Amino acid sequence: MKKSNFNIKNEDPKIEINKPEEHNSWRKQELSFWFYLAFMMLSLYLWQGFKQYQQKEIPYSEFLQKMQAGDIEEAVVTDKVISGKFRSTNATFDEKKTQYFITVPLFNNELANELAKNGVKYTVRHGDNWLSTFLFSWVLPFGLIFLLWNWMAQRMSGGAQSFLNIGGNRARIHPEGNNKTTFKDVAGVEDAKQELGECIDFLKDPTLIQHLGGHMPKGILLVGPPGTGKTLLARAVAGEASVPFFNISGSEFIEMFVGVGASRVRDMFDQARQKSPCIIFIDELDAIGGARGIGTVMGGHDEREQTLNQLLTEMDGFDPSSGVIVMAATNRPEVLDKALLRAGRFDRQIVVDKPDLEARIAILTLHTQNMEIAKDVDLKVVAQRTPGFVGADLANIANEAAILAVRNRHEEINMLDFEAAIDRVIAGPKRKSRLLGSVEKNRVAFHEAGHTLVAETVPTGEPVHKVSIIPRGVAALGYTLQLPTQERFLSTEQELKDQIAILMGGRVSEELVFTDVSSGASNDLERASEIARGMVTQLGMSKKLGALTYGKRQQLTYLGTQGIEEKNYSEETSRLIDSEVKILIDEGYQRATQILTEKRKLLNKLAAALEQKEVLSGEEVAALIKKDT
Repeated sequence: MKKSNFNIKNEDPKIEINKPEEHNSWRKQELSFWFYLAFMMLSLYLWQGFKQYQQKEIPYSEFLQKMQAGDIEEAVVTDKVISGKFRSTNATFDEKKTQYFITVPLFNNELANELAKNGVKYTVRHGDNWLSTFLFSWVLPFGLIFLLWNWMAQRMSGGAQSFLNIGGNRARIHPEGNNKTTFKDVAGVEDAKQELGECIDFLKDPTLIQHLGGHMPKGILLVGPPGTGKTLLARAVAGEASVPFFNISGSEFIEMFVGVGASRVRDMFDQARQKSPCIIFIDELDAIGGARGIGTVMGGHDEREQTLNQLLTEMDGFDPSSGVIVMAATNRPEVLDKALLRAGRFDRQIVVDKPDLEARIAILTLHTQNMEIAKDVDLKVVAQRTPGFVGADLANIANEAAILAVRNRHEEINMLDFEAAIDRVIAGPKRKSRLLGSVEKNRVAFHEAGHTLVAETVPTGEPVHKVSIIPRGVAALGYTLQLPTQERFLSTEQELKDQIAILMGGRVSEELVFTDVSSGASNDLERASEIARGMVTQLGMSKKLGALTYGKRQQLTYLGTQGIEEKNYSEETSRLIDSEVKILIDEGYQRATQILTEKRKLLNKLAAALEQKEVLSGEEVAALIKKDT
């Protein structure tokens, strides 16, 4: 997609008339040039004055007289000039002030003698061409200094703009007709597309709602995790409506100079009004839209807050009927200033959440439509294996599958390439350099076999899709992948307890077989502890503590992380929480122990098969279990 501010066709009269940014940019560049030229002229004038004060030019005849009189202390002779220093003892008062001299010699000795004989005072000038003198003494130095200064100014401004143009608009403008992205290029966000479809109708014909007394929304905030397609949706809206699209990141407003961000906001809205109807899209709005007066940052919040204040003022000031819609995207809505979210600014908030199973199938279909896909590829299985993945992750999997197919010299991308791509994205690349010894390989095989057997036994366990003992990523020596049979948005108490038992299966298996445990279960213990503590403190699944929540915690919904927990309970309650968490972990441990003890022979068979093949599919695991029963 082309990204040019000036790639506008002349046959469009509306776009041709409104080109203020080109005119303003040219005026600023012209002012910059004359400023630099005046600065250089002044610098040269002061430098020449300083040199003249330090060095006096004397006629060559006077130089000869003083040399014969012994008034010259030292001299440097070149092919064109003689420069030197007067002898201070015999120098006059004026010569003491200008102790250094320069003169041009006459190399014709006969002429010099005749001139001296007749008492003629003469000065010699070398015969340089005036044009070459002008070019090499003026134009070339000025040009080099100008280029150097302009380069330094661009570096200081942090971009391709000149120093005097630092407050100009930095939005990338995609003119009408240049944006080819439409809703056909977006999949898996049908609810958001329906909400945005109304905005497209308003942009095409604002009178649709005006005749009813309403007006277009001023602002639309797209909220969702990273990679869900918020920016792509904004481009698609502009492409569907065939209107100019102003694209800028929130961080591009901020500079080291206070007031620059506010100037850029004003400039951007001025240009948008002249190109209406159009869309202004601000990505990563939280960079400038954070709540004011919260926290302390070295240097203060002056620049960011002034930029935010200007944005609020502009959104209040422009006419809703002008056809300008401000769209913004963020994955941190909880940090935004409340003034941004009120009605009249960002009137609509559209959630672009992680896709469900059907949406993931649609996204994978979109990203693989131009690929050579083998007949054995089942995109539904790929989508089932990737719960919680966003559109960017799924696009990455499709691309990784294509790369792996090329590496393996396949004519088409087959299902094994997709499986390997998913494993690479989830667990990391294979570590061919990390070879497990026979003892460690045997231990890892029993560890993963323990997870697998417990997962296949507990009532709510998802079917095992693949088990591997091939080292991947930074620390994973093996993994067990389960394939959800259906998309779930809730977890029951029994399901959470079964998950704890599955996580404890690896450690229990090691303890049963080797009588001691290793460090391989560290991640399992961490995840099990998090589940148990969440059940007790957040989900009210403890009979002793009741249906209450304990600990005030800021939930960062779309980043998947949590802030520091604020303790709002007593030490006695804290001890009771620890006790209840331990009870849940012990219960899961005991269930895993009972299952693996009863099915010890099957555990040995699974571990032996894993140690031999290194990777077992879900069908192979199911066949081993069925054969044993």
